[in-house]
Amino acid sequence: MTERCDVAVIGSGFGGAIPAYYTAAAGARTVVLERGPYVSAADVRHSMQLGSVGRIVDAIEGDGLTVIAGNCVGGSSVVYFAASLRAPTVTFERTGSRGRRLWPAALSRATLDPWYRRVEAALPVTTPDWPDVSYAGGVFAAACRHTGHTANPVPLAVDLPRCTNCNWMLSGCHVDAKRSMLLNYLPAATAHGADVRPLHEVQTISPASTPGHRYRVTYTVVDPDDYRIVRSTGCLEARMVVLAAGAVGTPVLLRRSAPLLGGVPAAVGRYLSGNGDRITVADVSEAAVADLLDLRRGPGGAYDAHHIGRAITAMTYDHLDGGRPEFERFGLQQLAFPALTNLLAGAPGWYGVAKKELRSRWRSWLTVLAMTEDDNEGTFGVPPLTGSFTRVTNGLGLGGFSYAPTAATRDGWARADAAVRRIFGGGLATVHPWTAEVGGAVTAHPLGSCRLGDDPATSALTPDHVLRGHPDLFVTDASAVPAALTVNPSLTIAALAERASETVLARLAALGVAPRRQIPPPG
Repeated sequence: MTERCDVAVIGSGFGGAIPAYYTAAAGARTVVLERGPYVSAADVRHSMQLGSVGRIVDAIEGDGLTVIAGNCVGGSSVVYFAASLRAPTVTFERTGSRGRRLWPAALSRATLDPWYRRVEAALPVTTPDWPDVSYAGGVFAAACRHTGHTANPVPLAVDLPRCTNCNWMLSGCHVDAKRSMLLNYLPAATAHGADVRPLHEVQTISPASTPGHRYRVTYTVVDPDDYRIVRSTGCLEARMVVLAAGAVGTPVLLRRSAPLLGGVPAAVGRYLSGNGDRITVADVSEAAVADLLDLRRGPGGAYDAHHIGRAITAMTYDHLDGGRPEFERFGLQQLAFPALTNLLAGAPGWYGVAKKELRSRWRSWLTVLAMTEDDNEGTFGVPPLTGSFTRVTNGLGLGGFSYAPTAATRDGWARADAAVRRIFGGGLATVHPWTAEVGGAVTAHPLGSCRLGDDPATSALTPDHVLRGHPDLFVTDASAVPAALTVNPSLTIAALAERASETVLARLAALGVAPRRQIPPPG
């Protein structure tokens, strides 16, 4: 049986939840299809068992790049570390190795600022004071100061008084302190009648057969315990589609649908960026923290605090000077992962006694995330018959994308590595970049695989987020972001989705579906 609605939203993360709220609040019949399960705070399990993470997080290994992405209602907003920063002005002026402006001329930091403010108020975002910064963040800031750099607390979408400093944010927040889409846009959307459907994986988009409806969306309903098992199938016809399946999911779905749609732009599935992510482990000397930085956490030691506090709390912006050439700019951020990931520490080698010794000192690590300017060199190949990737099991998959870093990208990584070594110099720590021996580079910030732009030859979307040649098919997720941002991208993705929602509402009014009116953000 074919169902019908006004707006079909594919995906429920930042890019899907935000337009779903606005279309539902405008009075449009809105259905949200999400391939992952619904997981409430009470359902969150903080455990070293892989299954506790794999039900809501996917590690997707491609050729040269592994992507970490959320797989649940609320998408990556449920499992992100809540760092919520506006991209710097120079980001919007990038030209890349080809020497052409990457962002649409209509988009700049100034034109996006009003949309940033809307998201910051809706989540909301709070900038901690230094007493709220984790001890690891404080040590990173002190190391920056010791080497002549500034550091600042990072704006967070976290209810600071509610937060218990458990440092398990990758597994979801069991006290609802992290301001995911489950606490703002999605409940507001459902309050206005949006129908959010977990475990619905969209397979194709094609022309609709119902008069007045433009697109037909087919989907499978997957088993809640094993996402490889299909329980049923269905289809939905909509006047409009808002596609927000993520930078790994959106291009695959569009490429698989291309024969049905009469083709898609050549830029779909090209220009994938890992946000220039580069992760480094500093194996901190407890004695040097006391001697060089004059810090002591207590009688038991000077540091020994990698696992305590929030995952991200401090950052230096000193290497983001707009006067620097492109590919020489990057942000450096204190970061912490659960011990599940500690095998990825890069040296000395993938196996052996030295690697075990390094891991045994995990509590004295200080992890740093560099977000550099990469070259958007990722591409997608032939899409699988179903899904966004070949699922091996819950939480693990093989992606059909490849990523071969250019010389410019590698130079950016090398400069960031050198900066981290300088900050932890003088014996403060031994620095080990994460290994690329297994899975290549690693990113939790995939971007750009269906990007916005002015040039149809290099961008899949118009500056208003419409898929070129396909009216009423909007793309509003991370795939639309044209290039690496040098900061965490969640706030920019959300701000772009806010901006795109204005165009979506205007189009609904033109279709006679819902009257044009001002709708405030939730909360």
